[in-house]
Amino acid sequence: MTFKNPVHRGGSRRGRSDQLAEYASNFTSSPAFFLFCLLLVGFFVAAHAAHLPLELLLLAGESMTAVTLLLLALLKNAEMRAEHAVQRKLDAIAAALLEAHREERGQAFDDLRNAIRMEEET
Repeated sequence: MTFKNPVHRGGSRRGRSDQLAEYASNFTSSPAFFLFCLLLVGFFVAAHAAHLPLELLLLAGESMTAVTLLLLALLKNAEMRAEHAVQRKLDAIAAALLEAHREERGQAFDDLRNAIRMEEET
């Protein structure tokens, strides 16, 4: 088990957990997940309004807690990836500006070009 930043694990290619995190992130931003959350909250409110047994109230509350914890983990993962992507772009811009100041086009210029196209990757 490693405690490295998710963007530093596994080299340049993405692992299964990275792909799963991206798919989960895409799903949680979908209307289907929003509907699921509305239904979960509706069940929670209805369970309290109908004075259902304590077991069902606990099930509703624990389900909401589990979803919240998973969403927090996904949010942190997405935040770290975005932070790393921004830092890579800034590094490429700084290096390309240094090369432009020296009037040469080298690896930094190519890195800048690749960093700018980063949003096109799916």
